[in-house]
Amino acid sequence: MSGGVLVKAGLTNLIVPLHLLLQEDNGMPVHLKGGSGDALLYRTTMALTVLGVGYVLFELVKASFPQKK
Repeated sequence: MSGGVLVKAGLTNLIVPLHLLLQEDNGMPVHLKGGSGDALLYRTTMALTVLGVGYVLFELVKASFPQKK
């Protein structure tokens, strides 16, 4: 798409401002430069990952020691 097509459609190019934000050298990790929404998404993802790994390990231990009937 060319710039003219975006203007005719009433859309703005969001890539340039986001690119400048992510390239800014302010000491923050790139996955948190987007603000509080990025921080919430990152923490939620990490929490679900840790819970998932814990559940898999629990099921592995449970399967390793079957109950006798």
